[in-house]
Amino acid sequence: MNQAIRSAWLVALAMFTLVLGSLTFVQFFEAEALSDNDWNNRSLLQDFGKNRGSILVDGRAIAESVPSNDEFNYQRVYNEPNLYAHLTGFYSLANGATHLESVMADELSGTSDELFYDRIVQLFSGAQVQGASVELTIDPEIQQLAWDLIPDGQQGSIVVMEPATGNILAMVSKPSYDPNLLAGHDTSIVLQNLEELSSVPGLSPYFNPATESLVAPGSVFKLVVAAAALESGDFDDESVIPNPAVLDLPGTDVGLPNFVNGGCASQTTANLEFALEQSCNTPFAQIAWDLGAEAVLEQAQDFGFGETFGIPVRVEASQFPEAPSEPELAQSAIGQFDVRVTPLQMAMVNAAIANDGVLMKPNLIKALRAPDLERISAPEPEVMSESMSVDTSNQLTDWMVNVVNNGTARAAAIPGVEVAGKTGTAEVSGQGDNAWFTGFAPADNPEVVVSIVMQNVDIATGGQLTSPSGKQLIEAVLNK
Repeated sequence: MNQAIRSAWLVALAMFTLVLGSLTFVQFFEAEALSDNDWNNRSLLQDFGKNRGSILVDGRAIAESVPSNDEFNYQRVYNEPNLYAHLTGFYSLANGATHLESVMADELSGTSDELFYDRIVQLFSGAQVQGASVELTIDPEIQQLAWDLIPDGQQGSIVVMEPATGNILAMVSKPSYDPNLLAGHDTSIVLQNLEELSSVPGLSPYFNPATESLVAPGSVFKLVVAAAALESGDFDDESVIPNPAVLDLPGTDVGLPNFVNGGCASQTTANLEFALEQSCNTPFAQIAWDLGAEAVLEQAQDFGFGETFGIPVRVEASQFPEAPSEPELAQSAIGQFDVRVTPLQMAMVNAAIANDGVLMKPNLIKALRAPDLERISAPEPEVMSESMSVDTSNQLTDWMVNVVNNGTARAAAIPGVEVAGKTGTAEVSGQGDNAWFTGFAPADNPEVVVSIVMQNVDIATGGQLTSPSGKQLIEAVLNK
């Protein structure tokens, strides 16, 4: 009897091993071939009908699959859609998937390697394969405040992040859209909705402006030039630079004017503290000439320029011209000519300054959770680069505090808190300016970094929508 039981047990074990091995082979080696097979016409419909995992903010679903009474069984639904559209993206039968719905597709659909054993358990229990949920680092209160600080009808983006971890607390852009319009099962209606959305100025449902929009940074780029100057060893807090009202540009009959809305005209020479405080153009152009384009480019690259990466949503590479002429370099030094940045890039510059020169990789993912919400994994903070020395970051911080206390960013000042900041105005041909505020606080132990850009505005409107908004966001984070 014992021998019979032992034999039966061995047969059962062998059969289980065979089944498990077959499943493993299919899952890891044949899945792509089966999916691409011409006979597998139902693949897309089956994928679209899966019980896809949710995207969570503070434990609440901002994207989820709910039962539907049609051939697909499930409908993708977006909650507070306009607020989170540029993060979630959409999952569409007619138009594919974008943003988190695309880059986290394996996890959300339940096909990632991390969920292999969950799939085995679901298979043997008879349950339908269910995707994992993706929990974000976003703080819903800060996200809502950032959204409210961009007026309806205004094109702009705001990024709020933690400098020590790279975790993103808020990321919003306007104009936005409702992803539910693109997630329906009636493809004719969905395509019509896409056409209508594509006609909205400044909006693309395929595009996250905070990470992919390349805009002129204006004077916030002076932080990069100031870092390059200090890192070179040729400049320090005692360096004195000529501060003319107009700087002649070699080989041209035009000059680079100084900034006229601050106190630059009060001094014919300037140290770096004063030049940054009043956002003087002509000293920074001359610093760039002295350093050379390659030194400025290398410093920009240390902040992440020139690199496309994922957080996990795609981040477009910010740009600094590689071989500008002297006049072009002068204009580039003040964030004009062909210098282009994403709103996230300027948050990264400030985060590196705030974090003793260490740039942490920006991150949107707090945790990956199983269908029962048990945590599967959570990313650890990751160093992206050593952008500058501690001494350079400390000096820049002191100068940026002075910009808020005595210079162009006084509207960002908070009583009892040292705020470090920098404003910027970029002139854009044929339209209004790009208005910027970037900064962090508390200066001696930074907890929050803010990057704000409002596009196509006049100087007065830009001033009202940037530094004061930075103040509100910093206060909101520090008061939590």
